[in-house]
Amino acid sequence: MQIYRNFIGGAWHKSTETLQVIDPSDGTTVARIARGTVADISAAVAAAQSALDGEWGLLSAAERGRLLTRLSQLIRRDSEKLARLESQDVGKPLHQGRADASACARYFEFYGGAADKVHGDTIPYEEGFTVFSQWEPHGVTGHIIPWNYPMQIIGRSVGPALAMGNACVVKPAEDASLTALALARLVEEAGFPAGALNVVTGLGEEAGAALTEHPGIGHVSFTGSPEVGTLVQQAAAINRIPVTLELGGKSPHLVFADADLDIAAAAVVSAIVQNCGQTCAAGSRVLIEDAVYGDFTANLSARFSTLQAGPSDRNLDLGPLINAQQLARVKKYIDIAERDRLPIIGSGTIAPNAPEGGYYTKPILIGDVPPDHVLAQEEVFGPVLVAIRVRDEADALRVANGTPYGLVSGIWTKDIARAMRLSRKLRSGQVLINNYGAGGGIELPFGGMKGSGHGREKGFAALYGFASLKTVAVKHG
Repeated sequence: MQIYRNFIGGAWHKSTETLQVIDPSDGTTVARIARGTVADISAAVAAAQSALDGEWGLLSAAERGRLLTRLSQLIRRDSEKLARLESQDVGKPLHQGRADASACARYFEFYGGAADKVHGDTIPYEEGFTVFSQWEPHGVTGHIIPWNYPMQIIGRSVGPALAMGNACVVKPAEDASLTALALARLVEEAGFPAGALNVVTGLGEEAGAALTEHPGIGHVSFTGSPEVGTLVQQAAAINRIPVTLELGGKSPHLVFADADLDIAAAAVVSAIVQNCGQTCAAGSRVLIEDAVYGDFTANLSARFSTLQAGPSDRNLDLGPLINAQQLARVKKYIDIAERDRLPIIGSGTIAPNAPEGGYYTKPILIGDVPPDHVLAQEEVFGPVLVAIRVRDEADALRVANGTPYGLVSGIWTKDIARAMRLSRKLRSGQVLINNYGAGGGIELPFGGMKGSGHGREKGFAALYGFASLKTVAVKHG
């Protein structure tokens, strides 16, 4: 059985303790990873600072960009191997693993091209002064990566941080660390200076907490639950450093009677079953105008009946959930629906030959859910879609904004005036009109409002989040 090591300062370091790597498809142990310690995190931060003080810190923006582009090329070269590793580690179908590998490569390609294109400004000021601004890296940045999209989120978080000249310490989720370590090997092969990127695996409450609390960190990027996000922000506040938080959502689709209902239904189903519903931006609420509620839910129900969950290597519609705890969480919400006699109006199946040890759940559609019900308010993080009746545009807006979250909203209508009115009033970081996901949107700023967090990832906006703006005023007479 393979035992993976931590990547610190350009070298692979053995750990005295290890953690199991479980295949969610059958529950078996397939490898072991290092159980990183406070000392490991300190060593990684020191290595990152050394890189900033040395070769990495001396590189020009163009040179950093070339290294990121080279890394992108290596990811594309190894994309099938990375996709299979991600699929096994997370449990997602192989086609989703392939999409993740492609997106990861695209992130590093995008930020490789952007590295030398972040410019400051010359500011008109008083006679006798020349004033300009310039962007400078925070220094050592900490990146806490979730288990649902390790490759994609490393790309969208580490890519801009490196492009801006920071040195990075990555703590991947203990449930899915293998592709983070595989990417570290490609960073090594690409020729990055030692310490520019460091990866320490381990438990969140140990290695993760040590990273967020470390006084040598200049910025923390975290994607995960609101509860842990609060702890991350509190820890970072001790050192008075900025934090980017992406904390999930209860994202709504607003479906109106004039929409193309077939196109909308296909997108709504895809948005909830992707990665078995374990997606921060999953469209987990569908708000349907009353006039077409029956027709649209019937369309959704028919589509749900064709869905099948099974082992990741079978490449079905859904794989398993990530672990036993997540399976218990999803089951809890389904039990609540049954307790409250909410009708299950659509359901997929679990493949008959799925291994008994896997963490499988059927995708389900629940009808006539009250907007204030727990299933309409809390993030299930599983393939559970709730359908909610709305009377009109005003009612749809009220219900859509009526949760603690604000990550993504989808609007389905042919009335562009209505779509634009709603886009201005919806309290979410992204509003998608007659689409959902925008094809991944590497270039499109992404992040939350309200309880979904703050700060922006993706696109050029992410670059500015990983830098501080300095103003220089020169008095020359």
